Amino acid sequence: MNSNYFTEEHHLFRTTFRDFLQKEVVPHIEKWEKTGTIERFIWKKFGDMGFFGLVYPEAYGGMNLDLFYTVIFLEELQKIKSSGFAAAMWAHAYLAMTHLNAEGDERIKQEYLSASISGDKIGALCITEPFGGSDVAGMRTTAVKKENRYVINGSKTFITNGVYADYYVVAAKTQPELGNKGISIFLVDTKTSGISATKLDKLGWRASDTAEISFDNVEIPLENLMGEEGKGFPYIMQHFAWERLIMAVNAHARAEYALDYTIEYMDQREAFGSKISKFQALRHTLVEHATDVEHCKVFNYAAVDRLNRGEYVVKEATMAKLKSTKVADETIYSCLQMLGGYGYMEEYPLARLLRDSRLGPIGGGTSEILKEILSKMIIDNQNYKPAVK
Repeated sequence: MNSNYFTEEHHLFRTTFRDFLQKEVVPHIEKWEKTGTIERFIWKKFGDMGFFGLVYPEAYGGMNLDLFYTVIFLEELQKIKSSGFAAAMWAHAYLAMTHLNAEGDERIKQEYLSASISGDKIGALCITEPFGGSDVAGMRTTAVKKENRYVINGSKTFITNGVYADYYVVAAKTQPELGNKGISIFLVDTKTSGISATKLDKLGWRASDTAEISFDNVEIPLENLMGEEGKGFPYIMQHFAWERLIMAVNAHARAEYALDYTIEYMDQREAFGSKISKFQALRHTLVEHATDVEHCKVFNYAAVDRLNRGEYVVKEATMAKLKSTKVADETIYSCLQMLGGYGYMEEYPLARLLRDSRLGPIGGGTSEILKEILSKMIIDNQNYKPAVK
C-alpha cells in the first residue's frame, strides 16, 4: 500500500468496507448473478453506512472525503467475485450522482442527491444510444421545449441500473442543428409516463441490470434541466475523465485479485511431484503480469492524486483506462490458463472474472476511441478543456 496516498484512516476504512462486503454482500452474490437483480435492501445498507456519500457534501448527507476513499471503495468491490454488483454500485455513486452534484440545482440535490446518498433512490446515467456509443455528439434523443416543459423522445442503451433506477440523468439534444453544442442534461424521474426499459442479456456483469430505454413523448418540467442548456457535451466530457479513472482502478484491482487467487492456487496444486508455483514458465509469466499491474496501479494512483488536487487529467485518465483494461484482460486470461481445467469451471472465480473483465475495453469509451483521443492530444496538439461553470 502506497503511504503517499493512504493514511491510517484510509486503512481503517478499507478494513471496515471489506468486512461489510464479506458479511452483507458476498452471501447474496450467487443469487444476484443468477437473477440479474440486486435486491433493494443492500442499497439501503450501503447508504446507512455512508458508502455512497464518500465524496459528496455534508449538506446532503455526504462525508466530503478525498478521492482515495473512493479508490478503496472501487478496489474492494472488485474482489468479491462480481464485477456486475460492483458496476451497479459505482455507476450509481459516481456516474449518475456526479452529475446531480455538479449540475443539479438545490431542489434536485435536496430531493435526489440526498436520497441517493442514503440509498433510498437509485440512479442511472443515460448517454449511450443504439446508433451511437462513444460518438456522444451523434446522439439522436431530443428534448423539445414546449411552454412549461420539455418533451423527450428517443432511446438509450447499455444503461447500468436502467431497469430498477428511480431516476435517470439523460443527455438529449435541445438544438440538434448545433451538433455537440446543442446537447443538454436532464433529470428524469422513472415514474414519468412514456418511459419503458428492457433488460438486456449480457456476456458478463450478470448481477447488474443493463437496459435499453425508450422515451416516448416524456414530459418533464423546465426546472429538470441540469446546468445550462447547450452545455451538456462539455459536462459529459468533463466527467468522462473521472469515469475512465474509475474503470482503470477497477481494472488494476480485478487483475490484482486474479493474481492473488492464482498464486494461492499454484502454491496448493501439485503436478509431477512438485507444486506448480515452482515451475519456471508459470512463475515468470505470473511476475510479468504482476509487474504490468503494478505499473498501472502506480500510474492510476498518481492520476487520481492529481484529480484530487483539482487538476484536469483527461489525457492521463484516458491513458489509464486504455492501458489498465488491456493489462487486466491479459492478466486474467493467463491466470485462468494457470488453473487449467479448474479455471474453466464456474465454481472458481476466474471464469466469471474473465467475462466481467471483457467489458473494460468497451465501456466508458472503447479502446479504439481512446487511442484516437490520445492521438489528437499527442500528435495533433489538440487541447481538451473543462466546462466553464
